[in-house]
Amino acid sequence: MRAVVQRVTRAAVRVGDETVGAIERGFLVLVGVAVDDDERDADALAQKVAGLRVFADADDAMNLALADVGGAVLVVSQFTLHGDVRKGRRPSFITAARGADAERLYERVAARLRESGIPVATGRFGAEMAVELVNDGPVTILVDTKRTF
Repeated sequence: MRAVVQRVTRAAVRVGDETVGAIERGFLVLVGVAVDDDERDADALAQKVAGLRVFADADDAMNLALADVGGAVLVVSQFTLHGDVRKGRRPSFITAARGADAERLYERVAARLRESGIPVATGRFGAEMAVELVNDGPVTILVDTKRTF
């Protein structure tokens, strides 16, 4: 699984005129599921997000995690994170999981975060969404359960 984790002061996602998820301080997490991902990837991603220490402590060092600052997470599905542009200019999405498998693992990430005691809002899987955020820092972290950066 791949995720773009952005530290935010606020974030929201709309489907049409309806706000389907919104948070204040915390993370906006864009999640892309690959065809070879499984429950272990979803669990690992949720654990990594919950434990990321990117909030400032009293000495202004990035030492605090979501739970330490009372933060929340807005999880949004983003299959385009698996877009491959190594050939040509049009992305190939052949490695992106589709349908029920992708939705199940996306929902598992959100569920695991909730189980860790973190407030979680979500987008609507498969919908055309408008995502609005205020990136704090800016701080943006890439997480991939299959490789390191």
